[in-house]
Amino acid sequence: MTADLNRLQRRIARDFPEPGSAHGVELLLDNFVEEALGRRAHTSEAPRLQAAVVLLAAGDLGRMRKAIDLGLQDWRDLLVAAGLANADYADRLDLELGPERDDDASVGDLPDHGENQAIP
Repeated sequence: MTADLNRLQRRIARDFPEPGSAHGVELLLDNFVEEALGRRAHTSEAPRLQAAVVLLAAGDLGRMRKAIDLGLQDWRDLLVAAGLANADYADRLDLELGPERDDDASVGDLPDHGENQAIP
């Protein structure tokens, strides 16, 4: 899991604190990305689209549905509405989701310092 997804999960849990709500929001976001991007759903754009929905929703499911509808019409309009369309979108994500933390790195993201190299 990437650091952006970890940060987004924390934001979802904060914005949708009712028991089970965060999981339901994550499922909606996954379905949205699959529908909006189709075969490209697992590209680097997916977390940015999901973050755009969460930022526009601001903890309100009605607003989340509207953001998803906008993204299904044209995902680029969704990015513009959320302020994530420009080259500085990573700065906006840092502002909204907080900076990446050391515990955001998953095992696959950790640097390899030679410990995992095969011995001849």
